[in-house]
Amino acid sequence: AVVSTQSTGEDVWFHVDKLSSAHVYLRLNKGETVDDIPKELVQQCCQLVKANSIQGCKLANVDVVYTPYPNLKKTGDMVAGQVGFHKNKKVIKINIEKNNEIWKKLEKTREERDIDLKEERERRDRQEREELKKQQKVERDLEKLRIEEERRERDMRSYKLLNDDPELVTSNQFANESDAERELVDDFM
Repeated sequence: AVVSTQSTGEDVWFHVDKLSSAHVYLRLNKGETVDDIPKELVQQCCQLVKANSIQGCKLANVDVVYTPYPNLKKTGDMVAGQVGFHKNKKVIKINIEKNNEIWKKLEKTREERDIDLKEERERRDRQEREELKKQQKVERDLEKLRIEEERRERDMRSYKLLNDDPELVTSNQFANESDAERELVDDFM
């Protein structure tokens, strides 16, 4: 199998170690990690790759590796189906024995559907872009509020607003007022 170009960062890749086998991709929910996968589901994915390995299905037990999809590395000199890893620390290896109980359960619940992986990937990418745009808008709005608040605080510390008050009278304006106006102000104070 070829490494899927439609896989996402939420996918986990399963494969029988050092033998040819099917590639199983498990799509996690957004925000989930390999550590969040229930052990029963890991076992089911491992049984799938073991059962779909020409050599592995004949063996009593095999090693299965799994890793987040972004950790897969494919170079031009690799043969079809061969992959490497960017970071070996992110690869989990477990030994799997054939488990007929799990295999029977998988066969009973087997459901085959045609999935348009390209459309699914495009939908996911659109949702990511929309979420990013929303987040950027919120950040821009917060920045505008912060700048406006800084401007208001700066204006409150300056004398600029005092000059805009129509009730305030400067000493020059006070000197130009008539004696009657001054008396009225003096009586008021």
